[in-house]
Amino acid sequence: MNATQILMLAAGLTVAAGAWAGSPAAGEKLVTEKNCAACHQRLIGGDGSKLYLRSDRKVKSLSQLHAQVSFCSSQLKTGWFPEDEEDVVAWLNHRYYQFK
Repeated sequence: MNATQILMLAAGLTVAAGAWAGSPAAGEKLVTEKNCAACHQRLIGGDGSKLYLRSDRKVKSLSQLHAQVSFCSSQLKTGWFPEDEEDVVAWLNHRYYQFK
C-alpha cells in the first residue's frame, strides 16, 4: 500500500467514524431484545443497572465502553453487527455514562 492509498483509507475511516454516531433508541431496543439485564442481574443483583452506576465501575471512557459492549456481544453471541454495537454504546452513554 502506498502513501496515497493509506491517506485515502484514513480519510475514509475518519468520515465514516464521524457519520457513525449510533442511535440510543435503537440501542435500547437491542439491549431489551437480548435481555442484557438478566446477565447484569446475575452479576450484581437488583435490576442490573447498578453495574453502570457503581462507584468502582470498570468503564471509565468511551473507548472502554466500546470495548466492553464488543466483549459482551462476542461472549454472548448476540449476532450484533458493529453498527448495532455502536447503537448500544450510544444508548448506554446517553442513559448512564455521558462521556464526551
